[in-house]
Amino acid sequence: MEKLQPGKPITGGKVLAITLAFFATIIAVNLFMATKAIQTFPGLEVDNSYVASQVFDRERAAQQALGWTLTHRYEGGRLVLSFRDREGRPVQVERLSGILGRTTESAEDRRPEFALAGDDYVAQVDLPRGKWMMLLEAFDKTGTRFHQRLDLQVQG
Repeated sequence: MEKLQPGKPITGGKVLAITLAFFATIIAVNLFMATKAIQTFPGLEVDNSYVASQVFDRERAAQQALGWTLTHRYEGGRLVLSFRDREGRPVQVERLSGILGRTTESAEDRRPEFALAGDDYVAQVDLPRGKWMMLLEAFDKTGTRFHQRLDLQVQG
């Protein structure tokens, strides 16, 4: 493309070339972003949101009736979960599982294996630096489900 110089007229061909280059850039960026969005989409949270909303209040009431609180920490390659009852006493859960992964994609998802160590549940898991999320699910002896999302920020 020929450089514009002072005193040279801008022709219709030059304006067309500039306009086409501008729109080609916009379209290329949009296609790239759409492709990346589709490739990293992990899927739906629930199959049917209406059905999920119908059981939400019932599940929340059951979980609140347990009276559990959960704190977590990650240090030295260990993820530690501390379940406590209303009086602050340690709680032993019947079953415990979770999916640990990045908040934006499912490629690094993993399922840590927790073991009771004293009053807490501990899993050995090596997490690279960055933001992580765990979808945790625990059950009491009666089968009541306790679930919570835990956010972790792993420093270098």
